[in-house]
Amino acid sequence: MKRCFREPIPEILDAARYLDAAVSAHLEGEHEIASKLFALADSPKVRDWLESIWGKESPYVIINKLPLIEPAVKVEARMPTASQIADLHKRDGFHCRFCGIPVIRAEIRKMLVKLYPATVKWGRTNASQHAAFQTLWAQYDHVTPHSCGGTNDLENLVVTCAGCNFGKMSYQLVELGLQDPRDFPPVKSKWDGLERLLSHAPPS
Repeated sequence: MKRCFREPIPEILDAARYLDAAVSAHLEGEHEIASKLFALADSPKVRDWLESIWGKESPYVIINKLPLIEPAVKVEARMPTASQIADLHKRDGFHCRFCGIPVIRAEIRKMLVKLYPATVKWGRTNASQHAAFQTLWAQYDHVTPHSCGGTNDLENLVVTCAGCNFGKMSYQLVELGLQDPRDFPPVKSKWDGLERLLSHAPPS
């Protein structure tokens, strides 16, 4: 059993540092520097790492499918509410509970796409989306899938990155050879998910 599909590469943390520095530069009014730092974070190596996990023929996602046993009680699948998401980040911070890489909420990315459209790109295809923002995209995974009786309660939800969430899909941990991320404490760091950007955002 392993903690995650593939160990993070150093370039992912490099990209996170570029993003963090870019937001600091933006908040200081250094927009040209911020734009250059956002561009540096758009790393081909980071994109390749993500594609190796969530691609259709990933060598890292090996599935040993088990027969599906219908649960006695099956709840309706739904995404976590805004208040649940806030509680999840309060508990898990802004790191993937599987691989541990930093994550950024989609709302923060959308703000930066509007502010820096030339360097924080988010097109319709994977290839046209900023590699770091795509890889560090915060997701919320149901550890026990709904098909196996998993609930929408916080105890069954964890913060994940895009690669770990889409790699896991709706399979059970045992089918993927993954350890339960809840058996390990969340990563503790000063990474804030770039949330400080919100305190300087104009009222909508």
